[in-house]
Amino acid sequence: MIAQYPPMGWNSWDCWGAAVTEDTVRKNAEYMAEKLKPFGWEYVVVDIQWAQPTAQTHDYVPFARMTMDEYGRLTPAVNRFPSAVDGQGFAPLAQYVHSLGLKFGIHIMRGLPRAAAHANMPIEGSAFTCGMAADPNSICAWNPDMYGLRAETEAARAYYDSIFRLYAQWGVDFVKCDDIAREYPRCEREIEIISQACAGCGREMVLSLSPGPAPVERAEHLKTWANMWRITDDFWDKWEPLKAMFERAEKWCIHAGPGHWPDADMLPLGALRQCYGQPNEPGKGWTGFTPEEQRCMMTLWCMMRSPLMVGADLPKNDGFTLSLLTNGELLAIEKESWCGHPTRTTDEESLWIAPRKDGRGFYAAAFNLSDEEREIALETEAPFETALELWSGRESSGPLCVRLAPHDAAVWLCR
Repeated sequence: MIAQYPPMGWNSWDCWGAAVTEDTVRKNAEYMAEKLKPFGWEYVVVDIQWAQPTAQTHDYVPFARMTMDEYGRLTPAVNRFPSAVDGQGFAPLAQYVHSLGLKFGIHIMRGLPRAAAHANMPIEGSAFTCGMAADPNSICAWNPDMYGLRAETEAARAYYDSIFRLYAQWGVDFVKCDDIAREYPRCEREIEIISQACAGCGREMVLSLSPGPAPVERAEHLKTWANMWRITDDFWDKWEPLKAMFERAEKWCIHAGPGHWPDADMLPLGALRQCYGQPNEPGKGWTGFTPEEQRCMMTLWCMMRSPLMVGADLPKNDGFTLSLLTNGELLAIEKESWCGHPTRTTDEESLWIAPRKDGRGFYAAAFNLSDEEREIALETEAPFETALELWSGRESSGPLCVRLAPHDAAVWLCR
């Protein structure tokens, strides 16, 4: 099964935005292979604008020239991804990532390049043209590079089939499709034909849909057609959106299961905003989260079994960031638990519980959502003999009670 467990990996957006380069991707892949792979981290994902030769900042350049092949399919800009020379696309970079024992992913926007539609380029493997597939009335509000497709047409299906065949040839293992997860009902059929193209390309790929918030009332549709989907807009390193995530997590946690995972977005840890022009700079090159908030975030993402995609420039990690990403007992919650959910949430605290799949105990978590130090007690109906707190390593046999700093969390394995 594709995505039997929540995918774990690295995405270039938080640290390098639109300006990511092949050298950066290789260095992060090497770091992951050396230090994180033993803990389950495996996907290396190149985010947006990899086909734009002039990208130098985090921001998009409206109507920038994009590199593409003769069939209107975007290809990596060779000045930023040198191994893509001579039409090789991402194949050499994917092969390198695979050689490290990891998996390779890319970001795409839904639809096809506007320039391809205007030039009426042929669609590879079909009698259709890009102009026949494009819908000029369907344009992303924040990145005008693409036209959405007229999903009811055979031309649209032919175009999506053609790009996923290309990605399979490159060796892609993960596709993040943007400008689609929150676009119900307009893009409902487009989600379906993208999913069909992905499933029919001859290579297993995780299909991720962005950005959020996806509508919770369409959860069953999303579970049918995608492996993960965003439940929030872009998530950054500020306490307010982290606190707000508890409400989203409560609504979505019941939909997490093998093959389909509600996605709370990337983990903005470590070295972020590494290129000039990045908006929203509370940390000025480093995460703005306190250590307590980082523990809170990691604990919530694991208890709700969100995919874990770290946004840091990994080679710049400090010891604390590395310790967050290599807490194997915490990360095991993603694979060993099921049906994680809150038992109580107020404005000051949240309590979660998650049974273990093997029937040997359960996980319990306490979150201090207030701005003051707080003592929190958890009452559990399930009996246990010992409780190991997974951040401190302290073991106890008594009631689950903890004094937490503001915005901090504790999580126990109870047996």
